[in-house]
Amino acid sequence: MSTSFSTLAQTARLRGTDVSEARFRRLQHGINTSHWFAQILGGRPYTREHLESHTTEADIRLIEAMGFDHVRLSVEPAPLWNQTDPAKLNAEYLSYLDRAIEKILAHDLAVIIDIHPTDEFKLKLRDDDRHAEAFARFWRALAAHLSRTDPERVFLEAINEPMVEDGYRWMGIQAKLVAAMREGAPRHTIIACGHRWSGLGELLFLEPLADRNVIYNLHFYEPMAFTHQGATWAGPNLPSLRNVPYPVTPEAIAPLLATLNDEEAREVLRAYGNARWNGARIEAEIAKAAQWAARHGVRVICNEFGVYRRFSPPEARAAWLRDVRTALEKHGIGWTMWDYQGGFSVVQKVNGRIVPDEQTLEALGLQRLSSSRR
Repeated sequence: MSTSFSTLAQTARLRGTDVSEARFRRLQHGINTSHWFAQILGGRPYTREHLESHTTEADIRLIEAMGFDHVRLSVEPAPLWNQTDPAKLNAEYLSYLDRAIEKILAHDLAVIIDIHPTDEFKLKLRDDDRHAEAFARFWRALAAHLSRTDPERVFLEAINEPMVEDGYRWMGIQAKLVAAMREGAPRHTIIACGHRWSGLGELLFLEPLADRNVIYNLHFYEPMAFTHQGATWAGPNLPSLRNVPYPVTPEAIAPLLATLNDEEAREVLRAYGNARWNGARIEAEIAKAAQWAARHGVRVICNEFGVYRRFSPPEARAAWLRDVRTALEKHGIGWTMWDYQGGFSVVQKVNGRIVPDEQTLEALGLQRLSSSRR
């Protein structure tokens, strides 16, 4: 009798990683808390008022009640950064971050501290060695500060989507970052990623680090014509797309093609339809990540996936979320949806009330909330 793929993957993991199953199980179904400590909208400063009001105790309590087991807390490094001495962190701002972490942990949630810089910060990593070295000094200091937290529940993510085009250069930079992080926090699990946008292709290119207390992550937004329809920041051909269906066939896409005047957008949409994206296609893509993990004997998570809500049909969005989530779970890959209350959200805030999207929760396989728990 042949050995199943899952058995092979489990054996490989035991041979190739020091991350315990118990620790890894903390990262099975999570949510990203965007626009709180990173990606603040409108160019406003990261004030105490914003940090204390954007994501509150009620939000964290609801995240726990909805059935999530961890939060990925995105952190813009700029408010902590000292240009002349990157190892000297802003103590006042650090105290706000500490309180946020304590708030999350108090609700029996694990937390990923995700350094989530601006594009300008990341683009400097492409060719500025001094900037990369400064970033490593920054991380050594931050990791040392965070080393006092529970290593079973606090995870340190080197960077979000590094945007470094050269995969070999990124592997060198990341090795230095991880070494600095490990010096600061000897017991904590580090989360590493591939170059550019940390997609599936970048993960498959990546060679694992020598450090065995590392989990590797990918972001999954395929196909972009569906997940980012109408988005203005993700490329020139997506803003004009609306009501794109999923699953898709060439026949399903034909009525939309007739409404588009932008020929390049038409080609993007036509290619999407011809690719016949469905649950089986998604599962085949996710399987590649699981095979990579098994080959290298490491653990993998998907800490971003989601669909931009504004222009996507709700039923199609739910179907895509369900297909990605079930594929990840089939292959033993923990997941973190993007995001809690932003453009891809699992809740809406209406007239001071936090309203969970039951359709999204159902697609994620999480418990439906009774009115008494809202």
